[in-house]
Amino acid sequence: MRYAQGGGLTDAERAVRERIRLQAVERFEGEEKTRDIAAALRVSERSVERWRRQWRERGEAGVLSKGSPGRPRLVEQQIARLERELERGPLAHGWVDQRWTLARVKTLIGRLFHVSYTVEGTWRLLKRHRWSWQQPARRAIERDDAAVEPLEEGGVAAGKSVAAACNGWIVFEDEAGQSMTPPRARTWGRIGHTPVVRVRGRGSGRVSMAGVACYRPGERSRLIYAIRAYRGRKGEPKGFVWRDFRDLIVRARLQLGGPIVLVWDNARIHLVPPLKAFFEANAHWLTVFQLPTYAPDLNPQEGVWSLVKRDIGNLAAANLDQLTRAVKRKLKMIQYRPQLIDGCLTGTDLSISD
Repeated sequence: MRYAQGGGLTDAERAVRERIRLQAVERFEGEEKTRDIAAALRVSERSVERWRRQWRERGEAGVLSKGSPGRPRLVEQQIARLERELERGPLAHGWVDQRWTLARVKTLIGRLFHVSYTVEGTWRLLKRHRWSWQQPARRAIERDDAAVEPLEEGGVAAGKSVAAACNGWIVFEDEAGQSMTPPRARTWGRIGHTPVVRVRGRGSGRVSMAGVACYRPGERSRLIYAIRAYRGRKGEPKGFVWRDFRDLIVRARLQLGGPIVLVWDNARIHLVPPLKAFFEANAHWLTVFQLPTYAPDLNPQEGVWSLVKRDIGNLAAANLDQLTRAVKRKLKMIQYRPQLIDGCLTGTDLSISD
Protein backbone atom coordinates (compact mmCIF):
# COMPACT_ATOMS: atom_id res chain seq x y z
CA MET A 1 0.00 0.00 0.00
CA ARG A 2 0.96 3.60 -0.52
CA TYR A 3 0.59 6.21 2.17
CA ALA A 4 -0.07 9.89 2.01
CA GLN A 5 2.71 12.32 2.80
CA GLY A 6 3.14 13.03 6.48
CA GLY A 7 1.20 9.93 7.55
CA GLY A 8 -2.15 10.21 5.65
CA LEU A 9 -4.71 7.52 4.77
CA THR A 10 -3.92 4.07 3.45
CA ASP A 11 -5.12 3.02 0.00
CA ALA A 12 -7.84 0.85 1.57
CA GLU A 13 -9.15 3.75 3.64
CA ARG A 14 -9.04 6.04 0.64
CA ALA A 15 -10.99 3.50 -1.44
CA VAL A 16 -13.77 3.44 1.16
CA ARG A 17 -14.02 7.23 1.09
CA GLU A 18 -14.08 7.14 -2.72
CA ARG A 19 -17.06 4.76 -2.69
CA ILE A 20 -18.91 7.00 -0.24
CA ARG A 21 -18.41 10.04 -2.48
CA LEU A 22 -19.63 8.10 -5.53
CA GLN A 23 -22.76 7.12 -3.63
CA ALA A 24 -23.24 10.78 -2.70
CA VAL A 25 -23.04 11.78 -6.38
CA GLU A 26 -25.76 9.26 -7.26
CA ARG A 27 -27.99 10.69 -4.53
CA PHE A 28 -27.29 14.26 -5.73
CA GLU A 29 -28.55 13.23 -9.14
CA GLY A 30 -31.66 11.84 -7.47
CA GLU A 31 -32.16 15.21 -5.74
CA GLU A 32 -32.20 13.72 -2.25
CA LYS A 33 -32.04 16.02 0.77
CA THR A 34 -28.76 16.72 2.50
CA ARG A 35 -30.01 15.38 5.82
CA ASP A 36 -31.12 12.07 4.26
CA ILE A 37 -27.81 11.62 2.43
CA ALA A 38 -25.78 12.30 5.57
CA ALA A 39 -27.82 9.78 7.55
CA ALA A 40 -27.61 7.09 4.85
CA LEU A 41 -23.84 7.46 4.33
CA ARG A 42 -23.10 8.12 8.03
CA VAL A 43 -21.19 11.36 7.38
CA SER A 44 -21.73 14.92 8.54
CA GLU A 45 -24.19 17.22 6.82
CA ARG A 46 -21.38 19.75 6.34
CA SER A 47 -19.44 17.19 4.25
CA VAL A 48 -22.50 16.48 2.13
CA GLU A 49 -23.07 20.19 1.56
CA ARG A 50 -19.43 20.64 0.49
CA TRP A 51 -19.60 17.70 -1.90
CA ARG A 52 -22.88 18.97 -3.37
CA ARG A 53 -21.32 22.41 -3.99
CA GLN A 54 -18.29 20.81 -5.68
CA TRP A 55 -20.59 18.59 -7.76
CA ARG A 56 -22.56 21.59 -8.99
CA GLU A 57 -19.37 23.49 -9.89
CA ARG A 58 -17.29 20.72 -11.52
CA GLY A 59 -19.49 17.66 -11.75
CA GLU A 60 -18.43 14.21 -10.53
CA ALA A 61 -14.71 15.00 -10.96
CA GLY A 62 -15.02 17.77 -8.40
CA VAL A 63 -16.32 15.40 -5.74
CA LEU A 64 -13.84 12.55 -6.16
CA SER A 65 -10.54 12.51 -4.27
CA LYS A 66 -7.44 13.93 -5.92
CA GLY A 67 -5.45 10.87 -4.82
CA SER A 68 -2.36 10.66 -2.66
CA PRO A 69 -0.62 14.02 -2.35
CA GLY A 70 2.82 12.44 -2.31
CA ARG A 71 5.03 9.42 -1.85
CA PRO A 72 5.59 7.89 1.60
CA ARG A 73 8.06 10.02 3.53
CA LEU A 74 9.82 7.08 5.21
CA VAL A 75 10.75 3.87 3.41
CA GLU A 76 10.55 0.46 5.10
CA GLN A 77 14.23 0.46 6.08
CA GLN A 78 13.79 3.81 7.82
CA ILE A 79 10.65 2.58 9.59
CA ALA A 80 12.57 -0.46 10.88
CA ARG A 81 15.35 1.77 12.18
CA LEU A 82 12.84 4.12 13.82
CA GLU A 83 11.22 1.20 15.64
CA ARG A 84 14.60 0.01 16.91
CA GLU A 85 15.40 3.49 18.24
CA LEU A 86 11.99 3.77 19.90
CA GLU A 87 12.53 0.43 21.63
CA ARG A 88 15.78 1.76 23.12
CA GLY A 89 13.70 4.26 25.05
CA PRO A 90 13.75 8.05 25.53
CA LEU A 91 16.67 7.91 27.99
CA ALA A 92 18.96 6.69 25.22
CA HIS A 93 18.09 9.80 23.20
CA GLY A 94 18.67 12.42 25.88
CA TRP A 95 15.28 12.83 27.58
CA VAL A 96 15.25 12.69 31.36
CA ASP A 97 12.10 10.55 31.74
CA GLN A 98 10.91 7.44 29.94
CA ARG A 99 7.81 8.65 28.11
CA TRP A 100 7.52 8.62 24.35
CA THR A 101 5.21 11.48 23.40
CA LEU A 102 4.17 12.34 19.85
CA ALA A 103 6.27 15.51 20.01
CA ARG A 104 9.35 13.52 21.02
CA VAL A 105 8.82 10.91 18.30
CA LYS A 106 8.41 13.74 15.79
CA THR A 107 11.70 15.23 17.00
CA LEU A 108 13.42 11.85 16.78
CA ILE A 109 12.26 11.39 13.18
CA GLY A 110 13.73 14.79 12.32
CA ARG A 111 17.05 13.92 13.98
CA LEU A 112 17.38 10.53 12.31
CA PHE A 113 16.07 11.19 8.80
CA HIS A 114 15.86 15.01 8.45
CA VAL A 115 12.18 14.63 7.57
CA SER A 116 9.49 16.88 9.03
CA TYR A 117 6.27 15.30 10.31
CA THR A 118 3.31 16.94 11.97
CA VAL A 119 2.13 15.65 15.35
CA GLU A 120 -1.00 14.24 13.69
CA GLY A 121 1.11 12.64 10.98
CA THR A 122 3.33 11.08 13.63
CA TRP A 123 0.26 9.63 15.34
CA ARG A 124 -0.96 8.12 12.07
CA LEU A 125 2.48 6.70 11.34
CA LEU A 126 2.69 4.98 14.73
CA LYS A 127 -0.86 3.64 14.55
CA ARG A 128 -0.23 2.26 11.08
CA HIS A 129 2.76 0.28 12.31
CA ARG A 130 0.92 -1.09 15.37
CA TRP A 131 2.21 1.24 18.08
CA SER A 132 -0.24 2.48 20.71
CA TRP A 133 -0.47 4.60 23.87
CA GLN A 134 0.11 2.17 26.74
CA GLN A 135 0.68 1.96 30.48
CA PRO A 136 4.30 0.75 30.83
CA ALA A 137 5.45 -2.06 33.11
CA ARG A 138 8.16 -1.22 35.62
CA ARG A 139 11.62 -2.80 35.53
CA ALA A 140 14.36 -2.12 38.06
CA ILE A 141 17.48 -0.54 36.56
CA GLU A 142 19.55 -2.94 38.69
CA ARG A 143 17.84 -5.98 37.14
CA ASP A 144 20.13 -8.53 35.50
CA ASP A 145 18.33 -9.45 32.27
CA ALA A 146 20.94 -12.12 31.51
CA ALA A 147 19.82 -14.00 34.62
CA VAL A 148 16.14 -13.53 33.75
CA GLU A 149 16.37 -14.68 30.13
CA PRO A 150 16.64 -18.44 30.81
CA LEU A 151 13.46 -18.27 32.88
CA GLU A 152 11.49 -16.35 30.27
CA GLU A 153 12.61 -18.46 27.32
CA GLY A 154 12.58 -21.93 28.81
CA GLY A 155 9.84 -21.83 31.41
CA VAL A 156 10.84 -22.26 35.03
CA ALA A 157 14.02 -23.98 33.80
CA ALA A 158 15.62 -26.27 36.38
CA GLY A 159 12.69 -26.04 38.77
CA LYS A 160 10.29 -27.26 36.09
CA SER A 161 12.54 -30.24 35.32
CA VAL A 162 12.78 -31.22 38.97
CA ALA A 163 9.01 -30.93 39.43
CA ALA A 164 8.37 -33.08 36.36
CA ALA A 165 10.86 -35.73 37.50
CA CYS A 166 9.22 -36.10 40.94
CA ASN A 167 5.63 -35.36 39.79
CA GLY A 168 5.66 -32.42 42.18
CA TRP A 169 4.12 -28.99 42.47
CA ILE A 170 5.83 -25.73 41.52
CA VAL A 171 5.08 -23.29 44.33
CA PHE A 172 5.73 -19.55 44.07
CA GLU A 173 5.92 -17.70 47.41
CA ASP A 174 5.80 -13.99 48.17
CA GLU A 175 4.76 -11.53 50.90
CA ALA A 176 2.87 -8.26 50.88
CA GLY A 177 1.41 -5.81 53.37
CA GLN A 178 -1.35 -3.24 53.59
CA SER A 179 -1.70 -0.34 56.01
CA MET A 180 -4.89 1.49 56.95
CA THR A 181 -4.34 3.90 54.06
CA PRO A 182 -5.91 2.13 51.06
CA PRO A 183 -4.43 2.06 47.56
CA ARG A 184 -5.96 4.63 45.22
CA ALA A 185 -8.29 3.30 42.54
CA ARG A 186 -9.87 4.98 39.53
CA THR A 187 -13.40 6.32 40.00
CA TRP A 188 -15.81 8.46 37.99
CA GLY A 189 -15.98 12.16 38.73
CA ARG A 190 -17.10 15.42 37.20
CA ILE A 191 -14.65 16.86 34.66
CA GLY A 192 -12.48 19.49 36.28
CA HIS A 193 -13.24 18.27 39.81
CA THR A 194 -10.83 15.65 41.17
CA PRO A 195 -12.74 13.07 43.25
CA VAL A 196 -11.78 13.02 46.93
CA VAL A 197 -11.85 9.77 48.90
CA ARG A 198 -12.10 10.28 52.67
CA VAL A 199 -9.88 7.88 54.60
CA ARG A 200 -9.11 7.67 58.28
CA GLY A 201 -5.89 9.50 59.14
CA ARG A 202 -5.77 8.28 62.70
CA GLY A 203 -5.00 4.82 64.05
CA SER A 204 -2.21 2.42 63.30
CA GLY A 205 -1.96 -1.12 62.16
CA ARG A 206 -0.92 -3.24 59.24
CA VAL A 207 -2.03 -6.47 57.63
CA SER A 208 0.82 -8.73 56.51
CA MET A 209 0.14 -11.40 53.90
CA ALA A 210 2.19 -14.40 52.80
CA GLY A 211 0.98 -16.70 50.07
CA VAL A 212 1.96 -19.47 47.69
CA ALA A 213 0.57 -19.93 44.18
CA CYS A 214 0.78 -23.64 43.37
CA TYR A 215 0.85 -25.21 39.90
CA ARG A 216 1.11 -28.72 38.48
CA PRO A 217 0.21 -29.74 34.89
CA GLY A 218 -3.17 -31.44 34.82
CA GLU A 219 -4.16 -30.20 38.28
CA ARG A 220 -6.30 -27.29 39.46
CA SER A 221 -4.11 -24.37 40.53
CA ARG A 222 -4.13 -23.61 44.26
CA LEU A 223 -3.62 -20.58 46.49
CA ILE A 224 -2.53 -21.07 50.12
CA TYR A 225 -2.01 -18.05 52.33
CA ALA A 226 -1.42 -16.77 55.85
CA ILE A 227 -2.43 -13.40 57.34
CA ARG A 228 -1.09 -11.55 60.36
CA ALA A 229 -2.53 -8.31 61.75
CA TYR A 230 -0.15 -5.95 63.55
CA ARG A 231 -1.83 -3.53 65.97
CA GLY A 232 1.27 -1.86 67.40
CA ARG A 233 1.17 -3.62 70.74
CA LYS A 234 4.31 -4.10 72.77
CA GLY A 235 6.17 -7.27 71.86
CA GLU A 236 3.90 -8.01 68.92
CA PRO A 237 5.82 -9.04 65.74
CA LYS A 238 5.37 -6.56 62.90
CA GLY A 239 5.47 -9.20 60.19
CA PHE A 240 6.30 -12.80 59.45
CA VAL A 241 9.30 -14.60 60.93
CA TRP A 242 11.11 -17.63 59.56
CA ARG A 243 8.86 -20.05 61.51
CA ASP A 244 5.83 -18.64 59.70
CA PHE A 245 7.39 -19.45 56.32
CA ARG A 246 8.29 -22.92 57.50
CA ASP A 247 4.73 -23.55 58.69
CA LEU A 248 3.29 -22.19 55.43
CA ILE A 249 5.46 -24.55 53.36
CA VAL A 250 4.56 -27.53 55.57
CA ARG A 251 0.85 -26.66 55.26
CA ALA A 252 1.23 -26.47 51.48
CA ARG A 253 2.84 -29.91 51.44
CA LEU A 254 -0.05 -31.39 53.47
CA GLN A 255 -2.73 -29.80 51.29
CA LEU A 256 -1.07 -30.56 47.96
CA GLY A 257 -0.08 -34.09 48.91
CA GLY A 258 3.13 -34.23 46.89
CA PRO A 259 6.71 -33.00 46.54
CA ILE A 260 7.23 -29.25 46.28
CA VAL A 261 9.59 -27.12 44.21
CA LEU A 262 9.63 -23.79 46.04
CA VAL A 263 10.43 -20.66 44.00
CA TRP A 264 10.87 -17.35 45.84
CA ASP A 265 13.04 -14.24 45.95
CA ASN A 266 16.26 -13.42 47.78
CA ALA A 267 14.71 -11.57 50.73
CA ARG A 268 16.94 -11.68 53.79
CA ILE A 269 14.35 -13.56 55.85
CA HIS A 270 14.39 -16.35 53.23
CA LEU A 271 18.12 -16.93 53.70
CA VAL A 272 18.38 -17.30 57.47
CA PRO A 273 20.23 -20.39 58.79
CA PRO A 274 17.15 -22.03 60.44
CA LEU A 275 15.33 -22.09 57.10
CA LYS A 276 18.39 -23.48 55.33
CA ALA A 277 18.57 -26.24 57.94
CA PHE A 278 14.86 -26.95 57.42
CA PHE A 279 15.38 -27.25 53.66
CA GLU A 280 18.29 -29.64 54.06
CA ALA A 281 16.38 -31.83 56.52
CA ASN A 282 13.43 -32.12 54.10
CA ALA A 283 15.28 -32.36 50.80
CA HIS A 284 13.42 -35.60 49.97
CA TRP A 285 10.23 -33.62 49.27
CA LEU A 286 11.34 -29.98 49.09
CA THR A 287 13.59 -28.28 46.52
CA VAL A 288 14.23 -24.53 46.65
CA PHE A 289 15.10 -22.14 43.80
CA GLN A 290 15.74 -18.41 44.07
CA LEU A 291 14.37 -15.93 41.53
CA PRO A 292 16.82 -13.43 40.00
CA THR A 293 17.33 -10.19 41.89
CA TYR A 294 14.96 -7.29 41.06
CA ALA A 295 12.58 -9.51 39.09
CA PRO A 296 9.25 -9.52 40.99
CA ASP A 297 7.35 -9.63 37.71
CA LEU A 298 8.42 -13.28 37.34
CA ASN A 299 6.48 -14.29 40.46
CA PRO A 300 2.76 -15.01 39.85
CA GLN A 301 2.04 -14.43 43.54
CA GLU A 302 2.68 -10.72 42.83
CA GLY A 303 -0.34 -10.87 40.53
CA VAL A 304 -2.43 -12.24 43.39
CA TRP A 305 -1.47 -9.27 45.55
CA SER A 306 -2.43 -6.93 42.72
CA LEU A 307 -5.89 -8.50 42.59
CA VAL A 308 -6.28 -8.08 46.34
CA LYS A 309 -5.19 -4.45 46.41
CA ARG A 310 -7.35 -3.59 43.42
CA ASP A 311 -10.37 -4.92 45.31
CA ILE A 312 -9.68 -2.83 48.44
CA GLY A 313 -8.90 0.36 46.50
CA ASN A 314 -10.42 3.47 48.13
CA LEU A 315 -11.60 1.37 51.10
CA ALA A 316 -12.20 3.67 54.08
CA ALA A 317 -11.84 0.95 56.72
CA ALA A 318 -13.13 1.90 60.17
CA ASN A 319 -10.50 -0.25 61.90
CA LEU A 320 -7.89 -2.92 61.31
CA ASP A 321 -10.42 -5.73 61.72
CA GLN A 322 -12.48 -4.45 58.80
CA LEU A 323 -9.37 -4.21 56.63
CA THR A 324 -8.35 -7.75 57.63
CA ARG A 325 -11.80 -9.10 56.75
CA ALA A 326 -11.70 -7.41 53.34
CA VAL A 327 -8.29 -8.93 52.57
CA LYS A 328 -9.39 -12.41 53.71
CA ARG A 329 -12.60 -12.19 51.67
CA LYS A 330 -10.68 -11.38 48.48
CA LEU A 331 -8.08 -14.10 49.04
CA LYS A 332 -10.83 -16.65 49.70
CA MET A 333 -12.56 -15.60 46.49
CA ILE A 334 -9.34 -16.12 44.51
CA GLN A 335 -8.93 -19.59 46.06
CA TYR A 336 -12.23 -20.65 44.49
CA ARG A 337 -11.34 -19.21 41.08
CA PRO A 338 -8.32 -21.14 39.77
CA GLN A 339 -8.58 -19.30 36.45
CA LEU A 340 -7.41 -16.16 38.27
CA ILE A 341 -4.39 -18.01 39.66
CA ASP A 342 -3.64 -19.32 36.16
CA GLY A 343 -3.92 -15.79 34.82
CA CYS A 344 -1.29 -14.59 37.29
CA LEU A 345 1.11 -17.21 35.91
CA THR A 346 0.29 -16.20 32.34
CA GLY A 347 1.13 -12.59 33.23
CA THR A 348 4.71 -13.61 34.05
CA ASP A 349 5.30 -15.17 30.59
CA LEU A 350 6.55 -18.29 32.38
CA SER A 351 5.39 -21.81 31.56
CA ILE A 352 5.21 -24.93 33.70
CA SER A 353 4.13 -27.31 30.93
CA ASP A 354 6.56 -29.44 28.95
